Amino acid sequence: MRIDRTENPYFLNEYVTHLSVVKCLSDGTVMGYYQDIRLFLRFVMFCHLNPDTNPTLEQLSEVSIRSMPPELLNQVTLRDIYAYYSFLANECGNRDKARSRKASSLRSFFRYLTRDTHLVEADPTANLELSAPKNALPKYLNLDESLSLLRTLTMQENHRAHIRDYCILTLFLNCGIRLSELVGLNLSSLDLKNSRMRVLGKGSKERIVYLNEACLSALREYLFERSRIETADIALFLSNQKKRISRRRVQQIVEDSLAAAGLQGRGLSTHKLRHTAATLMYQHGHVDVLTLKSILGHESISTTEIYTHLSDVSVREAMERSPLAEEKRISLEKK
Repeated sequence: MRIDRTENPYFLNEYVTHLSVVKCLSDGTVMGYYQDIRLFLRFVMFCHLNPDTNPTLEQLSEVSIRSMPPELLNQVTLRDIYAYYSFLANECGNRDKARSRKASSLRSFFRYLTRDTHLVEADPTANLELSAPKNALPKYLNLDESLSLLRTLTMQENHRAHIRDYCILTLFLNCGIRLSELVGLNLSSLDLKNSRMRVLGKGSKERIVYLNEACLSALREYLFERSRIETADIALFLSNQKKRISRRRVQQIVEDSLAAAGLQGRGLSTHKLRHTAATLMYQHGHVDVLTLKSILGHESISTTEIYTHLSDVSVREAMERSPLAEEKRISLEKK
């Protein structure tokens, strides 16, 4: 999806440029912020024109914000923002996590308008309070399921697409890279001689990911097949059209592979394979949290610590599955 700047007020377009150029955020992150703010501006515009009507999502999709006056933003109050979050919950079905993300978008937007452009005098989000989203443990595959997933592709015929798909799954499960990072890999990203590759993570931050023997073997086999394709594209992974593979195509590959392995219907995805890689490294590879943080490219150690909680859950479940778990001493007094 591309941003159509002709449909936006100038201050939204300038904010998008600020995110890309000044903040150096990735295209995906910028798009997320843009969509959040555009929906909010449509809500404000609708309520301004229809003060006694609660909007529906369909009605907001018809609202034009192209000529929205910046003065209208100075009229936004904390009460208006809470009304917006009520709309998100009731009309859009947004849960805590989605509303929390949109709160971050709004805070960033009004911080820009008050501190950087001085277009708005007072920040209405300054006292915004929302309940923190519950940190649910991420879904992941265990070791046997991960092996089953890979072996399902191994049993496929020795076709170029299957070799590519196996390599993609191997990198996901061994390196824990993000979908955007995998799709963004170029041939120049690889340094097989030193068993490593460069990936471009969130915020355009580059990091080195080291490759184990499974990754090196899968990459060498795929690169041999790729070398037989006539293309000038610099991307590592190519589609059947000999162009950089799309995010959606990679998602389909993962979905189809999970289904072939009998692992469908569990809410698993490319991002869950990242969780799987991190969990297996922590539980079976005895990788410490700081090292795992570096491997995954996390900004904060608190993000990585979720995998220590996963380990705690696994330990508890293992104890409960003990064959002696139900055995209790019989008191002599009860005989």
